[in-house]
Amino acid sequence: MGLEFLPVATTLVDSPPADQSEPKPADALAGPPAGPAAEPDLRPSPADQTCAKCGAPMAFGQDWCLQCGAGAPTGTGAPAWRPAATILGATALLALGAAAAAYAALNKTPHKPATVTTTVAQATPPPVSTPTTPTTPATTPTLPLGTVKPPKIPLTATVPKVPTPTIPSVGTTGGSTKTSTSATPAPGSTGTGTGGVSQPAAILLDTNAASTYNPYNYPPTDFGDPSLTIDGDVATGWTAQVEPATAPKMAEGILINLKSRQKIAALKLTTSTPGMTVQVYGAKGHTAPASITDPAWVALSHSQVAAKKRVRIKLKDATKAFSYLTLWISNAPASAIGTPAAPGHVSVNELELFPAG
Repeated sequence: MGLEFLPVATTLVDSPPADQSEPKPADALAGPPAGPAAEPDLRPSPADQTCAKCGAPMAFGQDWCLQCGAGAPTGTGAPAWRPAATILGATALLALGAAAAAYAALNKTPHKPATVTTTVAQATPPPVSTPTTPTTPATTPTLPLGTVKPPKIPLTATVPKVPTPTIPSVGTTGGSTKTSTSATPAPGSTGTGTGGVSQPAAILLDTNAASTYNPYNYPPTDFGDPSLTIDGDVATGWTAQVEPATAPKMAEGILINLKSRQKIAALKLTTSTPGMTVQVYGAKGHTAPASITDPAWVALSHSQVAAKKRVRIKLKDATKAFSYLTLWISNAPASAIGTPAAPGHVSVNELELFPAG
């Protein structure tokens, strides 16, 4: 900042009173003429003005130091930052002008380029000549001379002899269908069995429909394969061992799962050990009763001795449908008892079930 010099008031001290003993001349007493007091020159000399920053000598009235560029106080006491402010203001005006020009350039609506449509003339293709197909004159068929005799058509047709086919009988066991063949009766035959009574075909069972009914838990080794009782072969069969300690008493049988409720009229038994005591039971539940004494079993026949190798047992309640049947064996024949060293056995070679008519 600039240095300011304050005026110093000069006080004139009157000289001591003159000696009264010597008279002064009139001019001397009057003194010098009164006038304004002269102010001392307070401006610094050129040798005394230096840069306040680096100490380099500066001429009077010099605004900038030539060594470091620092500002210096002016002769009028004006601040040294005014030239810098002027430069900054000019720079700001230029920046504002450039911003305004850029804004105007961005908001200027661009002109769409003119669309030039060019019409191209297409050459017309030369006409295509269509090939002509030579016309072939139609030929008229030549008919043979004379009169043609029409062929003779027979008035009666000859019917070939067709052999009588074998009609399969179909049985349904719980959704599984099997077929078996039976001979078609010859012309003039009524299709009746022994005694002139018509015999319906046996129900066809699933291969796994038969199982051993063993409610008293005898050893499984005492029994044969139950599926052999419904395989259609009388030479094979299921066997059950006769316990010597309880012979001739027995308590087991063959269980047939019909897979759905069906009305059964008769059961045909084929056995190689005739003389055993059997009885037929039926049940309607979804599972077979656990014991033969269960009231769910319904006796469909009375207890009887199968005296022959082939026995047809007529069943009661043929109007009622059952889902399970069992051939229960309660006694073995005397010929099948055996000994403790060589126990005997009974056999069921084949079982057939016949539906109610």
